[in-house]
Amino acid sequence: MTKTTANLADGREIVYFDQAGSDPRISLDLRPLQTGATPSTVRRDPATGAWVTIAAHRQARTHQPPPDRCPLCPTRPGRLSEIPCADYQVAVFENRFPALAAAPAAGSAGPDQGFTGPPSLRSQRPGVGRCEVVCFTPDHGSSFADLTPARARLVLDAWTDRTAALSALPGVAQVYCFENRGAEVGVTLAHPHGQIYAFPFVTPRTARMVEQAGRHRSATGRNLFEDLLAAERADGVRVVLAGAHWTAFVPFAARWPYEVHLYPHRRVPDLTALGEPERAELPVIYLELLRRFDRLFADRERGEARSPTPYISGWHQAPTAGGGELALHLELFTIRRTAGKLKYLAGVESGMDAFVNDVSPERAAERLREVAS
Repeated sequence: MTKTTANLADGREIVYFDQAGSDPRISLDLRPLQTGATPSTVRRDPATGAWVTIAAHRQARTHQPPPDRCPLCPTRPGRLSEIPCADYQVAVFENRFPALAAAPAAGSAGPDQGFTGPPSLRSQRPGVGRCEVVCFTPDHGSSFADLTPARARLVLDAWTDRTAALSALPGVAQVYCFENRGAEVGVTLAHPHGQIYAFPFVTPRTARMVEQAGRHRSATGRNLFEDLLAAERADGVRVVLAGAHWTAFVPFAARWPYEVHLYPHRRVPDLTALGEPERAELPVIYLELLRRFDRLFADRERGEARSPTPYISGWHQAPTAGGGELALHLELFTIRRTAGKLKYLAGVESGMDAFVNDVSPERAAERLREVAS
């Protein structure tokens, strides 16, 4: 892998990742962009203890532009984009409209003037962290599932590099690499891409997993995630796909109609700890999973694919400190519950975080096995 770093017109960093032997064609960013700090804050919910990011400036971010104005395509004559080169393989750059940034605006988390209650009710601080965009391919009309194993491996190498770099930044508590695909899940740019968030706090879902792992350790003396993976592999009814180093399964208490968790057989805390055998096998396993998701709702009688399956896919990694019990794993799910129907969160789900699944995990796993390549 070749890694090349440059800067965009407003000072943001862009990093190009190319397969060994490739020469990135990098040009200067000629756009008239102004530098500026990000006016975001993180506020602690006193009722739950969860941190919430307030980033009102993101209302102005680019929303569903036409293909000829896509900011993630390579730069062309007369069309300057976020990627100032004629071609690229994988490109990672700081988000132009980040929820979190290294340089917060002055006074972005100043004191709550006039508040006389307990300080614990008004805990806030600048939204310091980092948000990056990961472009998987210059091909606007493709998707991650269309990548070759070699290109998917390059994306994995980019995720790993950025996890190491962002985890080392002061104040970063957790790094989350993820992809949202489809307008149905709120994607604002159709070009195949993902994101990376370097949070200044441990996210609520991760905090709950770490807490549960601690309880399991106290009760059994064993690691929760090792036991969970061993149980699913032994049972087998919810296993979707297994290799020599990875197993994908539908979780016993899946929240979403089609939800798959992918674990390495060897417990590691994050992407940087994967060994070469695990890294070599992952692209093949992951691409097969994504392609099965796209075949889930195809018209089997006509042999036609319906609209691409919307999904969210993210790597759950241990916090940079104090999360040694958590195991690296990927969680992939779609909000589509059947052809032409989406899983909208009901009141008990949005309001109480109490999920009701319309598809049994066992049937979901069976269906995902049926659509194998």
